Amino acid sequence: MGTYLCCVDAGDWSDEDILRPAARLLDGELLGRGLPPCPPPASGSAPGGGTSFEEKMYRPMQSFEALCRSLPGGDECCEVLLGWDLLIPVDFEGDVTLPVSGPYSETTTVHSAYRVLATAQRLAVRLALPPQVPRNGGNLGLCIWFDGPAAARAAVTHPGAWAEDLDASFYTALYLRAAEHSIRRQCPMHYV
Repeated sequence: MGTYLCCVDAGDWSDEDILRPAARLLDGELLGRGLPPCPPPASGSAPGGGTSFEEKMYRPMQSFEALCRSLPGGDECCEVLLGWDLLIPVDFEGDVTLPVSGPYSETTTVHSAYRVLATAQRLAVRLALPPQVPRNGGNLGLCIWFDGPAAARAAVTHPGAWAEDLDASFYTALYLRAAEHSIRRQCPMHYV
């Protein structure tokens, strides 16, 4: 099994037993900040067609956390990338904590995909992620790329820090692509 980072399904967003309680409270919190509500996920997303996102969190995270902490403001970098349960395509500072339990915590912490994107971009530059890293690889596209011959080929043509630590590079690419997907598709992201 394991943990997956996925785009939120429209059915889960509207289901009272899954994410609807968090979605309802979130809209109230955003309204209180003078922000628009979180757009609901579009229904009918087809796996593999660029409208779906699912990646397994299967690699060790220690070197990724160390990379985050090596940046100026490293603790904040870790918090932005790792301190959320729900990622939304609404631009705001800080986080929103909702009194709704999720699969991994007693509350639901919400972050802005725009803030995650900016932080992940800093890490991608530091690692010099190669252009071959998939942008819309479909479900498990990053997992397949990092575990397959494509990453080895990219390491030959684009050597550098990214190829020396594939675990940190994987998580950098994961959060970068998740934030891009959230913003591009106007879709919340969560862990399942």
